[in-house]
Amino acid sequence: MRRLYLAIFLLISSNIISGCLGTKYLKEDEKLLYKQKIKGADEIASESLSQLYVQEANRQFPIIPFSPYVWFYYWGLKRYDVEKYEEKRESTRAKWNKKIATAGNNEKKVQRLERKKRKRVARINKTIEEGNVLMRWGEPVAVYDSFKTMQTMGRLQLYMNSKGYFKAEVDTSLNTSGKKVTVIYNINEGPAYKLDTLLLQAGDSAITKILNNSDESLLIKGQNYDQSKLTAERERIDLLLKDHGYFDFSRQYIEFNVDTAYRGDRKVAIQTTINKPAKRGYHKVFTVDSINFTTDAGSGIISDSLRQVETYRGITYRYYQDQYNKKILSRRVLIKKDSVYSKSNTFSTQRQLANLDHFRFININYDSSGGTLIANIFTSPLNRYQWTNEVGVNVTQGFPGPFYNLSFKKRNVFRGLEIFEINGRIGMEGVAPATEVKDVYTSVEAGVNASLTFPQFVLPISSTAKERLGKINPKTRLLAGYTYTDRPEYIRENLNFSNTYTWQNENRTLYSLTATDVSMINSNLSSRFLDTLEVLESKGNRLINTFRPSFVSSMSFSVTWNLNSYGFNFTNSSFLRAYLESGGTTLNFWGTEILQRDSLEYYKYIKANIDYRKIHPINKNTTLAYRLNGGIAKPYSDNRILPYEKYFFAGGSNGIRAWRPRRLGPGSFSPIDSSTFRVSYNFEQQGEILLEGSIEIRKNLIGFIDYAFFADFGNIWTIEKDKSREGAQFELNRFYKEIALGTGVGLRFDFSFLVLRLDAGLKVYDPARARGKRFILSSGFYDPPFTPRAAEAVVFNIGIGYPF
Repeated sequence: MRRLYLAIFLLISSNIISGCLGTKYLKEDEKLLYKQKIKGADEIASESLSQLYVQEANRQFPIIPFSPYVWFYYWGLKRYDVEKYEEKRESTRAKWNKKIATAGNNEKKVQRLERKKRKRVARINKTIEEGNVLMRWGEPVAVYDSFKTMQTMGRLQLYMNSKGYFKAEVDTSLNTSGKKVTVIYNINEGPAYKLDTLLLQAGDSAITKILNNSDESLLIKGQNYDQSKLTAERERIDLLLKDHGYFDFSRQYIEFNVDTAYRGDRKVAIQTTINKPAKRGYHKVFTVDSINFTTDAGSGIISDSLRQVETYRGITYRYYQDQYNKKILSRRVLIKKDSVYSKSNTFSTQRQLANLDHFRFININYDSSGGTLIANIFTSPLNRYQWTNEVGVNVTQGFPGPFYNLSFKKRNVFRGLEIFEINGRIGMEGVAPATEVKDVYTSVEAGVNASLTFPQFVLPISSTAKERLGKINPKTRLLAGYTYTDRPEYIRENLNFSNTYTWQNENRTLYSLTATDVSMINSNLSSRFLDTLEVLESKGNRLINTFRPSFVSSMSFSVTWNLNSYGFNFTNSSFLRAYLESGGTTLNFWGTEILQRDSLEYYKYIKANIDYRKIHPINKNTTLAYRLNGGIAKPYSDNRILPYEKYFFAGGSNGIRAWRPRRLGPGSFSPIDSSTFRVSYNFEQQGEILLEGSIEIRKNLIGFIDYAFFADFGNIWTIEKDKSREGAQFELNRFYKEIALGTGVGLRFDFSFLVLRLDAGLKVYDPARARGKRFILSSGFYDPPFTPRAAEAVVFNIGIGYPF
């Protein structure tokens, strides 16, 4: 009987696997392209070579031989009937045409119905052309094609040649198992050819001088020959010459002659030739003759003759109504009269005008038809008054909750391109209170801010200095705000005023200096939370002081580098932010007598934080992302504490996801309940030193759903010894033993307008446990004094957006 059960099990298993891999959908003489491998390529990344496959194997889940995408496709194919969808398309058109006819002469209603009709018909057309949803989520079985294998070999050969391996050889071997074929591409790279001689033939002394004086060439002697660098070098020369006045220069004039026999012995000589235009016979340097700036293009008024004309600092302004301060506008125009044409200055001007947030579009073109170069700038103004509202789901470190934003914006307040903005917000989310985790309570946060932004530095500096600073997008922002927070353990009110200067020296580097940030904070504590703080105070912990009426003043500086638009696309991109804050600095000069007289807590501290993030695409369906985040905050006032919001916390959906928000650490501190003598994560834990990191592998699952495997590590510590929290202090000889580790898996639902994230975190190494039992998987989750609730093997997190 056991043999019968085993045979039935094996039969069912083999049928399931064959269906999941797709072999059951093959014809008798067909085989499945199961895998493709590249061997022998030591100098070139296999990820780059794998992009050259002409035929792709079906995607599989990691580790297990399971390809659900094939099953999805054929399940959808069974339900796919082109004729029915075509009939549905015709009936849908007829239905909406009838509604449109009923609308009569109501033009707005007709336009609205036409949009709906097009949208629904487009959806059906997509199904007819690409298949139904299941077919689009899935993929047909990959039938091995020997001809496509040969094409891939050709691609690999050409790619190796393009990287300087001119003697590379590519062949294949097949591993066949039943109806499955694994293709192995064997590459013998051979020696690399290197750049040895670089020659320039421009036929123009001015161009020759420009190119010879440039030390940014991408062609460098001694490096491997790389064809992609020739393309990049062509782009560089084109931009360089256009920045030196060669307005009508084109990449087609640049020619590279590559010779591998000039010096022999795997040495490459490259001659860069700048060809002359056929008609003129030479490359002309263009000088900007005049600049026209139309500030209200597309305003709806037909006659251009009604526009007023005014010249200011070499720019001729044209407008129906004089709205803008021309001194500030001229600072954002980097194109100068009587200067040589520059493509970079043209792009920078467009970007600087866009940064003002006053124009719907900015268009810059040049007219060279009369033998001169005339720059024409056209802008269309945005509405001066703007109301916006937003409803959504808010997740910070708890459970999701709704929020509502309402904002009013007034542009050009004093005709100096200022922006006045009032923003109101109210939001709710589910949080575990600071003194327990067994229940979830509603946290309410409401606030209103008023800000005034100037497109310049409001400082006592000369007009000449402001003129020079115009190209770095200078802004001054004055802000006053009020925030109300209602949590289970306290109600906290914060009245704030700040003055911030921001600027950019490049498109990817942002600087921010907050010269003044002043807050008045008042807290109303629940009796239970107050009792907890008083117990801590009796043990030497001064956390209670952060919840007394407080005066907080600080100044801060931050630099943010954003390479390749991190957070906006999934290309190879990175993000680095360095932050430095000094609290209570002015109190060192003004004294604290007034604050002491009014019984206000005050704080003096230094805080620093560095946050680095990186996204690295592995292939079109897989991305590697990682993050390192560290910081330190040192209080030096008499009370030896920080404002509560200035502490570091660990755990939660955007941190170490195997621990609840703010429940990890500090150090090896194990929070033992004095009544039960068991571990209890009832209390939020704050620290003055933070070290944490994360690494994620993100892959597409189906359609708009991605999944991720992640590992998080880190902890917080105190700088000084905390008698109420044994093991909390940072010490060099043991801090590395107190770095917590968690791992897990998650799903990401990308709805285009937001990303909903579900993560499940599993504790692997818990520094709060006794030495020898910190690797939980080997020692057990529920060893005393850890209760099942305190151990919490798996922690579920909900988030909006990616964790980093």
